[in-house]
Amino acid sequence: MEIPAINLKAIVLTHWLLTVWGSMTWVSSSYAWGNFSVLAVGVWAIAQRDSIDAVLMFLMGMAVTILTDIIHFGIFYPRMPFVRENSFSAGMAILNLLLKPISCFFVYQMYRERGGDYNVNFGFPSVSRNRDDYQSIDQQDESSSSAHPFSQAQDSKPGTRTY
Repeated sequence: MEIPAINLKAIVLTHWLLTVWGSMTWVSSSYAWGNFSVLAVGVWAIAQRDSIDAVLMFLMGMAVTILTDIIHFGIFYPRMPFVRENSFSAGMAILNLLLKPISCFFVYQMYRERGGDYNVNFGFPSVSRNRDDYQSIDQQDESSSSAHPFSQAQDSKPGTRTY
């Protein structure tokens, strides 16, 4: 099954609208600042279509805002009955949070399409069997310059080196 192509503009616009509606009444300004700054990076990723860094930063920002949104909901979600405006705002913020992992999946696919290959490395040594990029020691080219790399030209002075 092939993954459908989702436009980055649609992702940014959807999250912008849900962030505007979600930050109307009940949540602190840090929710709005965090989400709008990540959406600004998303605008950068839209503007530079070939940039791998912009898409990766947008992806990482979306992943971080998933965690910060959960923290915001844990702290600021009221335990008292809602009025209409607060319930709408909270519902849109929760919908924004629920859509973020799906958006992260599609942004990761865009990152891979732009040529990015993010491999997680935790610092443990690993063995790779792909040796296509390596040149064998037995098959070195014997050219005149590489056979004697420290030899000097015959017509130069003995104290000077030619580079």
